[in-house]
Amino acid sequence: MRLDGDQRRAVLSHPAGWIASGFGSGLSPFAPGTAGSAAALLPWLLMYELPIVVVAAIILLSFVIGIWASNVVIDRLQISDPGVIVWDEFVGQWIACLPLLVWPAHWAWLLVAFLLFRLFDVIKPWPCSWADRRVKGGFGVMLDDALAGVYAALMLAMLLVFQRGGFV
Repeated sequence: MRLDGDQRRAVLSHPAGWIASGFGSGLSPFAPGTAGSAAALLPWLLMYELPIVVVAAIILLSFVIGIWASNVVIDRLQISDPGVIVWDEFVGQWIACLPLLVWPAHWAWLLVAFLLFRLFDVIKPWPCSWADRRVKGGFGVMLDDALAGVYAALMLAMLLVFQRGGFV
C-alpha cells in the first residue's frame, strides 16, 4: 500500500511513525517488508559485537516500543496493519540472527538469516498465521513477525550446527 501525501505526513509527523516505518525504510514503493528486513541488518552489525544478553534486551525493548509505535500509526492511518510499518521486520530479523551470536560464522550466513526470515514471514506457518489473523493492534503487528523470526532462528541454528558437524 502506497501512502498519499497526507498519510505520509500523518506517519512521519510523529516520532512513533519514524520508528514504525523503520526510519523510512517502510516507505519503499517496492516490497517495504523486504526493505525493512534489509535495513534491519545495519543496526544488527552494530549489535553483533554485544553480549547476547544485551542483544536480547535490545530486542525485547524494541518489541515493546514497536507495539506502541505500531498502535500510533494504526490510529493515525485508521488501517489495521499498514505496510509502512516495518519495525516488526526489524525485530523479527534480529531474532532470526540470534544464532550468529552463539555460532559465529562467515558473513554470508547473515544473508541466510535474512532469506530464512523473509521466507517464514511470507509463508506464515502456524502460529504466525494465527497471530496475523487473530491478534489485533500493535501487539498483533509485532507478534507474527517475532514468531517468524523464531522459526528462522531455529532453522538457522540447525543449519549452523549441521555445517559444523554437530554441537562442537
